[in-house]
Amino acid sequence: MTKVRPKKYLGQHFLRDLRIAEKIAQSLTGHLDYQNILEVGPGMGVLTDFLMKEHPLINIYAVDVDKESIAFLNDRYGDRKGLEVIHGDFLRMNISDTIKDKVAIIGNFPYNISSQIFFKTLELKDQVPEVVCMLQKEVAERIVAKPGGKIYGILSVLLQAFYEVEYLFTVEPHVFHPPPKVKSAVIRLIRNSTSQLKCDEQLFKKVVKSGFQNRRKTLRNALKKINLPAEMEGLDVLGKRAEQLSVNDFIDLTFKLQSSWM
Repeated sequence: MTKVRPKKYLGQHFLRDLRIAEKIAQSLTGHLDYQNILEVGPGMGVLTDFLMKEHPLINIYAVDVDKESIAFLNDRYGDRKGLEVIHGDFLRMNISDTIKDKVAIIGNFPYNISSQIFFKTLELKDQVPEVVCMLQKEVAERIVAKPGGKIYGILSVLLQAFYEVEYLFTVEPHVFHPPPKVKSAVIRLIRNSTSQLKCDEQLFKKVVKSGFQNRRKTLRNALKKINLPAEMEGLDVLGKRAEQLSVNDFIDLTFKLQSSWM
């Protein structure tokens, strides 16, 4: 089998360290009421091998947009029971058409689309109880950040509203081919008990995004485009900046805004 050539335009950096691949596969709990695992961007199957070893009773779907990777994986695995290799773009796929039941997501996420993958995951949150992924360390730190810091932002709030997030370990550049210019990190997301927010979810997203897109401004000024009702102008929370609000603070603020329009 001819090895797959990493493609810069796809953000491919193939993991070479088998110990780290095994550690990532072991980071997936495998016991949160799901019988399916979807691997995003399997490349040459380094992680796929350990997923089949660590979770032999769970169906694995390996999805890659790269035709060369798909050809390599089909040649390598053939009709391996419990593994389905799919040529497709995860961001464009209708996952529910392919996998009817709950599914965990795992993968070495391309740096250039990792945020988009998380936004897609949020759309699938009722079907995805767990995510384990490797991504740029800076993005990983943002996702697990707590209120009050400069790296706390949109992804922090939106993901933490529905998932318990955990930073697992750091990965150095030299274990990849080609080596990226930055460090990577592995994180785990476990679906929390929130089935539905007490406010409108789309409005919640709009409030969060508006607040952080103007993060130097107070929320009173950052949310002007949302047309804050006059009766809300005196709220103390509006004198704060977005980075000072917890997830629950954003939910409460959205609920008050929603209620004022009713």
